[in-house]
Amino acid sequence: MRSARPCRISSSDTLTDAFDRPGFGAALHPVIAKTVDTAVAGCKTRFRRVEEAHLADGAQDLAMIHIEVSILSGRDAATKRELSAAVLEVARAHVAPVPGLTVHTTVDVRDLDRDCYEKHEVVHPA
Repeated sequence: MRSARPCRISSSDTLTDAFDRPGFGAALHPVIAKTVDTAVAGCKTRFRRVEEAHLADGAQDLAMIHIEVSILSGRDAATKRELSAAVLEVARAHVAPVPGLTVHTTVDVRDLDRDCYEKHEVVHPA
C-alpha cells in the first residue's frame, strides 16, 4: 500500500522555547490519520528552525510557523480545508505565548501525485 503524509514545519528561531515540537508531532499524526482516513504509521514530520526570515515589514516582534502537509492526491477540497483547520488548531495548542511577539501560523495542504509516489520501508531485526 502506498501512503504518504510527510509534513514539513518551518518555524522562527525565536519560538525555539515556545513551540513544543515533540508534542505537536505527537498530536498532529492522529489528526491527519483521522481526517484523511489513513494510518498514523505513515505520518512523518520534519522540523526546521528558520534563523533568518523577513516577515511583513521586517519588524522584530514577528515570528512564523509554516506547516506543509503533503497527502496523496484524490481528496476533495472540503477534506483538505478540514485538515488545514485541524492542523492549525493543533499548532495553536502547542505554542506558548511569548510576550511582545506576534506569531503568524499558516498551513498548506498539498497533493502528492498518487501515480508517481513510491515508498520503500525495510525493518531490520534487532
